Amino acid sequence: MKPQNTSRALRSIRRGLWQPSQSLTPARQSSFRIPASRCLSTTAPKHHNPTPNSHSTVDPTEVSHFTALASSWWDPHGSSRLLHLMNPLRHTFISRCRSSTSAPNPQEKLRYLDIGCGGGIFAESAARLPTTTSVTAIDPTPQVLSIAEAHKRRDPTLTQPGKLTYLNTSIEDLPRPASPTEAFDVVTLFEVIEHVNAPGPFLEHVLPHVKPGGWLIMSTVARTWTSWVVTNVVAEDILGIVPKGTHEWSKYVNEQELRDWFGKQPGWGNVKCMGTMYVPGLGWKEVAGSEQWGNYFFAVRREF
Repeated sequence: MKPQNTSRALRSIRRGLWQPSQSLTPARQSSFRIPASRCLSTTAPKHHNPTPNSHSTVDPTEVSHFTALASSWWDPHGSSRLLHLMNPLRHTFISRCRSSTSAPNPQEKLRYLDIGCGGGIFAESAARLPTTTSVTAIDPTPQVLSIAEAHKRRDPTLTQPGKLTYLNTSIEDLPRPASPTEAFDVVTLFEVIEHVNAPGPFLEHVLPHVKPGGWLIMSTVARTWTSWVVTNVVAEDILGIVPKGTHEWSKYVNEQELRDWFGKQPGWGNVKCMGTMYVPGLGWKEVAGSEQWGNYFFAVRREF
C-alpha cells in the first residue's frame, strides 16, 4: 500500500500492529482501522506462558504467497536470491551477539529453533556449523517444507537423527519446553515478523522457547517512506528482484517498536541492532543507521 497521509497512518499502525488480529482481511489491513477492543495490554505476561493455539498469527494470504514460490526456493538466481545473499550476514550477526556476552567457545554445542524457516536456507547452514548440536525448523507452509526436506536429503550429514528436523507447524502449536533450561540457545525469526498478523501476540508465543542466556535473533524492515520506495516500488515493481506481493508496507515493524515491546518484558535485555542494505552487484552490506529506515537485524537476550 502507498503511505498516504503518513503521520496519521503511522500512529494507527503503532496502535494496531501489536494487537491480536481477529478476522483481519487485506482490505482492513490497508485501512489501518484497528478496533479498540483488540488493544494489547501494556502489562507484560508474567511467565511468558500463553495458552497453546489460543490465537493463530499465521496469515493465510502469506502462506499462499510463499506456496507459489516453493519450487524456486533453492535457486540462487531465482525468487529467493536475496535470501541466499543475506544468509552469511545472518551468521555474522548471531556470532557478534553471542560474543558480546562471552568469549567464543569452539567446544560449545548449540541448539537452534528457526521459526518460519521456509525452504531451509538458514536452517541447513546452521546445522552444518561445528558448534551446532541440532536445528529444529518450523514453517506453516507444507509445500515449502517439502522442498526443504528434499534438499536436506542431498547432504548425508544433515540426515543424521536429530541434526536437522523440519516440522510443519506454527509457533502457537509447537509444544513449549518443559523447563527453561530445555529451551533453545538461539531462536531465529528471519524475514518473518513482517508477515504475521499480530507481532505482539506472536512474540509472546516465541519467548518461552529461548533458554536463559540464549538469544532471539530476527531481521525485518522499518516502516518508513524510504522502505516503501525501496522494497515495494524498486525491488518489486521496477527491478523485479523480489516477487510482487512479498512485502506489505503496513506490516513492517520499526526498531523502536521492538525496543519498546521488549522493554516491557521482564528478564529480557542487551538489545543489539544492525542496519543492512542490499547493494546491487555487492550483496547485503551493514549500513550504520539504516535500521531507522530500511532493513535491519534485531536481537535480544533472555537474561533469566
